[in-house]
Amino acid sequence: MEVCSKPGMASDGPRDLQNTVTKSQTAALGFRVKSGWAAVVLLTGTARSPQLSDIGRIELCDPRRPETRQPYHAAMGKLETDSRKLNQRERIVRTMSQQSLTKLLKAYEQKEIRIRRAALVVGSQIDPAEIANPHIRAHALEGQLFRSAVEQTLEDYDICTDILLESDAYPSVAARLKQSSDDVTRTIQDLGRSAPAKGGPWRAEQKLAALAALFALG
Repeated sequence: MEVCSKPGMASDGPRDLQNTVTKSQTAALGFRVKSGWAAVVLLTGTARSPQLSDIGRIELCDPRRPETRQPYHAAMGKLETDSRKLNQRERIVRTMSQQSLTKLLKAYEQKEIRIRRAALVVGSQIDPAEIANPHIRAHALEGQLFRSAVEQTLEDYDICTDILLESDAYPSVAARLKQSSDDVTRTIQDLGRSAPAKGGPWRAEQKLAALAALFALG
């Protein structure tokens, strides 16, 4: 995944990118997908020597429509069963996800950054149909929806995407990079030292998004 020249995270666009990003570098995006939003991290360089180039946040729902943050929830934490409401909410989620990601990727293109690989950290990949508890099933359905909305837009931009489970994200990255989990942890901690300069504290979601980007960079 090369950063190539092409002609012509509290926000939906990149913050001040490092001036060292050049056409010869590699770049990868990492996401920690949550319900209604995602933390985003852009890494450049190599898996052995990554650089934190951007931290952001994208909305995957419509802030003006609070029900789209948890589209499968009804009142009092129950599972929403009204198909009309569900179809409308799902359409909004997919539209907002596409708009947010498109804005982000086009902003990177303007900086001559082309992303070819990305990775998403998610909480679970359990099939919602296998969950008996309606409230827990609602959460599983939402995780599936927001994950697939991000995946689909990345696929539309020809960006290869991997999925990592939060519970074993560190071992997965360590195996890919042929490093120990301790080495990977230190790398993420080192990246975090430049996080304040990129726009904020090194939160748990951002660490996981950086971990995903490191996986994609490898």
